[in-house]
Amino acid sequence: QVHLVESGGGFVQAGDSVRLSCVASGRTFSDSLPGWFRQAPGKEREFVAVIGWRDASPLYADSVKGRFTISRDDANNTVVYLQMTNLNPEDTALYYCATTSLSKFGKTSSRDFGYWGQGTQVTVAS
Repeated sequence: QVHLVESGGGFVQAGDSVRLSCVASGRTFSDSLPGWFRQAPGKEREFVAVIGWRDASPLYADSVKGRFTISRDDANNTVVYLQMTNLNPEDTALYYCATTSLSKFGKTSSRDFGYWGQGTQVTVAS
């Protein structure tokens, strides 16, 4: 069992940057793949990014590619980050941290992610 807690959300202006953090407790990310999803009001939850193990390249949704960067703290394997730059109002959403198994790297459906945090809200004003 792993418990995930996100932080770092807030209210920002278009063009600003925000860094989200996700801290795992109970288990580390050493045997799982952490990722980020988001859900805007009235919309389905959508994949944002997932990071692989060691040298595996991260995967990003096309809508955030080049603006968002996912990274992990390999020193203790309990923290994953989402650096978001050049934010726009379409990025407004509740951002969730989630984990999937190592064998599912490349999967971007929320159904493939078994553990979820409660989410952190990011609101981008125009």
